Amino acid sequence: MSGSGTLFIVSAPSGAGKSSLINALLERFNLDDSLRLSISHTTRDMRPGETDGVSYYFVSKEEFEELIERKAFFEYAQVFDHYYGTSRENAENWMAQGKDVLLDIDWQGARSIRTQAPGAKSIFILPPSLEELERRLTLRGRDSAEIIAARMQKAQREISHYQEYDYVIVNDDFDLALLQLRSIIIAERANLAKQRERQAGLISELTAGYTVLPE
Repeated sequence: MSGSGTLFIVSAPSGAGKSSLINALLERFNLDDSLRLSISHTTRDMRPGETDGVSYYFVSKEEFEELIERKAFFEYAQVFDHYYGTSRENAENWMAQGKDVLLDIDWQGARSIRTQAPGAKSIFILPPSLEELERRLTLRGRDSAEIIAARMQKAQREISHYQEYDYVIVNDDFDLALLQLRSIIIAERANLAKQRERQAGLISELTAGYTVLPE
């Protein structure tokens, strides 16, 4: 694939199934390696079961601050004693190679990235209902009733920002939601500007000697 890729921002409240959809998309429909998931950087220690370059890029505080100086992040934050950041450098390098890049990020990060990458496309994943969202959070078996109630309140705040996104997918039927996510990416690849860029040689050959004027 030649030309520049597209940055896709994907957001959702916890329990809506965003990570499952992204993972399924990469596992089932990325055989040509044309799609990459952006991995965040962090200065916290690696936890059991995590892998550097898969879970996060684990770097020292000094390395992270050097990346800040280079303006290597779309956005970053300090949470307690640790930094977390979304790499601009990696995304731009991949897109320069013609790869599309997925950013798994919340609505606040999405706002920041839109100002820096106006060509980005954004997708919000909704649960089919609040009752189903609460059921999914409860089935995880990780949180108390009080924490789940707090997560539900946070989810509603996040959902209220859905109108800021280009696309909205309701994750009721997982396979259908996955098909919609894949279809958005395919449609954006067929966008006129992208095709002019990626297929410039072919278009020039097919239209040689003709000038198409607006009607």
